[in-house]
Amino acid sequence: MKKILLFIGLAIFSSTATISSMAADKKGLTLEDIAKIESVNSVNVSPDGKWIAYTQSNKREPYVDDDGPAWSELYVKPVGGEAKPFITGKVNIASVHWSKDSKRIYYIAMRNDDTFAGIYSIAVDGGESQKVVGVKSNISTYTLNKAGDKLVFVAPEEQPEHTEKLVQKGFQAKVYEEDIKNTHAWLYPLSEDDAKPAKIDIEGSVLSAQFSPVNDQLLIQTSPTPLIDDIYMKKTLQIIELDGDVVTEFKTEGKQGKAIWSTDGKDVAFLGANDYNDPTAGAVYVGNVDSGDIFKKVKNTDSHVMDIAWHDDDLIYIEHKGLESRVVKSAVKRRIADRVVVDYGQAIQRGMSVANNGAIYVLADTAKHPRELFAVTAAGMQRLTNSNPWLDDVELAKQEAFEYEARDGLKIQGVLVYPLDYDDDDRYPMIAYIHGGPEAHRSNGWNTGYSSPIQAMSAQGYFAFIPNYRGSTGRGDEFARLDQNAYADPEFTDILDGKLALVEKGMVDSDKVGITGGSYGGYATAWSATKLSEHYAAAVMFVGISNQLSKFGTTDIPNEMHAVHARAWPWDDYQWMLETSPIYHVKNANTPLLIMHGDSDTRVHPSQSMELYRYVKTLGQAPVRLVLYPGEGHGNKKAAGQYDYSLRMERWMNHYLKGDGGEPPAYDLNHEEKLEEEKGEEGSKD
Repeated sequence: MKKILLFIGLAIFSSTATISSMAADKKGLTLEDIAKIESVNSVNVSPDGKWIAYTQSNKREPYVDDDGPAWSELYVKPVGGEAKPFITGKVNIASVHWSKDSKRIYYIAMRNDDTFAGIYSIAVDGGESQKVVGVKSNISTYTLNKAGDKLVFVAPEEQPEHTEKLVQKGFQAKVYEEDIKNTHAWLYPLSEDDAKPAKIDIEGSVLSAQFSPVNDQLLIQTSPTPLIDDIYMKKTLQIIELDGDVVTEFKTEGKQGKAIWSTDGKDVAFLGANDYNDPTAGAVYVGNVDSGDIFKKVKNTDSHVMDIAWHDDDLIYIEHKGLESRVVKSAVKRRIADRVVVDYGQAIQRGMSVANNGAIYVLADTAKHPRELFAVTAAGMQRLTNSNPWLDDVELAKQEAFEYEARDGLKIQGVLVYPLDYDDDDRYPMIAYIHGGPEAHRSNGWNTGYSSPIQAMSAQGYFAFIPNYRGSTGRGDEFARLDQNAYADPEFTDILDGKLALVEKGMVDSDKVGITGGSYGGYATAWSATKLSEHYAAAVMFVGISNQLSKFGTTDIPNEMHAVHARAWPWDDYQWMLETSPIYHVKNANTPLLIMHGDSDTRVHPSQSMELYRYVKTLGQAPVRLVLYPGEGHGNKKAAGQYDYSLRMERWMNHYLKGDGGEPPAYDLNHEEKLEEEKGEEGSKD
């Protein structure tokens, strides 16, 4: 069962001097720059605190590489030393864990001739990777026991042998939401050469499993089925023996996030909701292993907790409040005040890993760079990686926090990015970038990406306005519920009020304001291009909602929609859902509207975009275009789709906010010309 992989041992920052010099003194980013920006995606410090394993993205180059999502590479850094790439290239390394003795690294990947993702391991001092276990289905996660002789992984059962033959004969009928397979936990002995995985008898679909730090009990999260709606709203948390017998079941309600054991194995901590209707799992709970009793350790009154870890008696958590974040230690059994480890304003922490010696490593970003690896020290945060050294020599636009009053007096926070060559004597065009959710938020960190090419558009003379409208996270439970049973208004007038405030300040040209967003941000965009059309000169809607009635009937999260958003069923409040749908207000539509959507989206079905496109086009009052991305879902993951999206958005905004407007710009991006250029360059190299 073992397969050999090569270990690559190269210096982490080789060849960066040339790249950096080429980008020296560059003003602003381009879309091509954004397409190549990389980041650190995960971190896992060894138990003995001597090594840090992390994964870093490796972007595919449009027109050059075969299409697909970014690769994920594994790097290992000795504490105090230089990082080395362990497994790089065309690989996707996931779910990195350490052996208890800190001598080996385990990971999930699909290597060589693998058809499904399996578990591999590699010695920390280098050498060869070995395949630990693989089955005829994808392994999603796994856990190692304290003794190091057992492994439990999560995967669905293998497909029956007859499945492929039936497909060949054309028998491929799918029974919607019934023809689904639960995922299971499988026990695999590491000390037996010819061992076979054994399914653990657990009711429901297993989402995660984690061995106790002191024995072979498992902390597991399950849902009744693998349907995403059940995973969101019906997740359970329990402790079981390896034969499946339930030891402790914790009574939880509503959304549930990360769950972890305490260091001594006597308690568990998890991120959870306040009740069934809470939009987020933003509070921290502690549960006793013996009794099953739980209590709320960290409330989310005016903030939300994003990640947790445990060291000795301390729960360590990342708290997002407003536009900033911090790292805090909270004693569980000792009666002492919480201690701030990293205060607000140093960076935006996104995730962390803690060693047995208490050393903390975090993933964080700032307005100047995307997500990187940092060590938490007595002096603050020490940056350990530089995924984009060329970015250091690029002049970026000014970014700052921006607060204003909505028309009902509510304080709204957001981020404002200035035009790169801003002159306070001028007024500028502006693009409002609206986050989805709405149970999400933007922080005062790195906000540029393919669907929000903020720094590239700022380099072209635009303001970027990034509001956290009511219903956003980061400001506590009450604020996050303000949009419930209140679709569109006032949540989307919050966005408009931000625009009006900037116009009043003399910074923004009122007639040259565009709006864009994805998912719920796409809903905001569609609403702004119809109901509020007089205020926006261009709109780009991505995987957005246009009809709340048909959206309910085509989404994969109807119960979540009801519980934490609508708080009403369509059959009980049909007219309200109709009137909060952009298609209802299409007669107001005069805003040029570009609509883009993945044709395989199950969250917001592409028919939402088709409906709005057909209404606007048939009415004929405003330019409209619909672009569908084959094989993409709720957001574009592949390099070509991401780059194409950026190009189309840029062209649409420039045409209507800075150009002559009128009929839509040409739809053909002439990708074939760029492809031929790349072929020519490759030929000249040969």
